Amino acid sequence: MRPTEIAYKFIKERILEGVYMPSQKLIEVDLANHIGVSRNTVKKALLKLEQENLIVMEKNKGASIKAFTKEEINNYLRIREVLEGLIAADAARNMSDEWIKELESVLEEMRENLQQQKFDEYSNGNLKFHDIIYRASKNQQAVDMVKIIKQQLKRLQFRTILVPGRNESSFKEHSDILSVLRNREVELSEHLVKKHVANVRKTILDHYNVLN
Repeated sequence: MRPTEIAYKFIKERILEGVYMPSQKLIEVDLANHIGVSRNTVKKALLKLEQENLIVMEKNKGASIKAFTKEEINNYLRIREVLEGLIAADAARNMSDEWIKELESVLEEMRENLQQQKFDEYSNGNLKFHDIIYRASKNQQAVDMVKIIKQQLKRLQFRTILVPGRNESSFKEHSDILSVLRNREVELSEHLVKKHVANVRKTILDHYNVLN
């Protein structure tokens, strides 16, 4: 792997995992020493991350982690709500028995992780569940746009599972989505997935100061 790619992945993972917090300054010299690459390599990695809207580069101030305002988060999730609905409707039309079995297996894993309070594993299962729906959809453009939004807000969404009562609600929503996808109900699939994303949006906005 090239040095720029190593630096890019190192910084990006820490942004998405919440190790680097919103508005935190990124010092090129410190990053270069920590990763074991040149300062110029770090600069190239930061420019790539700026293109993905994960960091902000300011003249004479350097780089800092992008901090999304409450309004920006609301707008992103409203866009995602519409796109996810389109994706789910398309997935319902194309859903195969094999994909249904995959969804059932992932949902069972999510149930077990929830019972054992393994919230990180539950969140990973959540991602896998939606990825199966994305694969079943033929609207690749909508999928690509949703993935960009999810990447930018990943840290916030992962933490919603810690909001009291949200984990049980989340599981129920995924169970209901699976039921309508199993029956290839196009309109209901679109409706329930949009409702699910709307609930995620409400949870994030209602607990913005805690989650951000």
